[in-house]
Amino acid sequence: MNPKFLFPRILTFLVFFYGLAFGFGQTRQVIVDADTGNEVDDFYALSLILADSSAKVTALNAAHWQTSHWAVKQTMENSHRLNQQLLGEMGLQVKTLRGGHARMYDWGDRAQHSAAAYEIIEQAKQNKKVTVIVLGALTNVASAVFISPEIAENLEVYWLGTTMDFDTKVLKRNDFNSLMDPFALDYLLDSKVDMNIMPINVAVDMEIEYEELSQAIGKTKFGKFLIKRWDDHLDGARKSRVLWDLALVSVFLNPEFGKTTIVQTSRDSGNRAITYYNHIDANAIYQDFYKVLSAFEKR
Repeated sequence: MNPKFLFPRILTFLVFFYGLAFGFGQTRQVIVDADTGNEVDDFYALSLILADSSAKVTALNAAHWQTSHWAVKQTMENSHRLNQQLLGEMGLQVKTLRGGHARMYDWGDRAQHSAAAYEIIEQAKQNKKVTVIVLGALTNVASAVFISPEIAENLEVYWLGTTMDFDTKVLKRNDFNSLMDPFALDYLLDSKVDMNIMPINVAVDMEIEYEELSQAIGKTKFGKFLIKRWDDHLDGARKSRVLWDLALVSVFLNPEFGKTTIVQTSRDSGNRAITYYNHIDANAIYQDFYKVLSAFEKR
């Protein structure tokens, strides 16, 4: 065979081989767990991961926000309904599941038995590694591990919560997501679940002006839908907001947008090594978000 024809074939084979070996171009499968009714940022974070072609959401679980000071009567049902509404607006079909209706119980069988928890269990028993992105309380994941402790080492969890002082290594749990289910957090810190945490004091860099966001996405049909979520939400934030959850989803999809460090937690917080995000590039995150939404609108 003529060498000039042989070389391209060898190159193609090598690209194919390394793609198989290292997972190049593979779509990452992920379960997403969201308290969508609680705040504005969930819609934006969910929109990104649902629109990004590098990820496939295998289940969209509803999380409660029952102990919030602006909670409605059925917060999990509220999140579940909004998850379905978002999928309808995007024209997508993803399995949507109800999670626990409130935090884990105080004694006995402490788990919140739900479709979401059992979906996590089922996937973890079928796969060596299952990724779960948690945008609210850890109730559904912790309940799954409580019900079936053997799945812990098969779970890789990305979660937004806690505050971490990276100089003193002091972990504080007075943020919203932690307070929605303190036992669930303690239980997972003490478990063998692979924890990757975006602390609140890092995600705060995601503050953005209403006018800037409106100019970037408000001219398209779906962009207007997202802006309306900002307009209609109950809280008083109007001129600017922190889109917390968008940071976590974006750095999961684009690791180069964040930096991590390993923190050895204290004896009352698991006493183990946990991956913590200690820096994010908020501008890169927003620019990528605009790009992904624009590409999605053109499908």
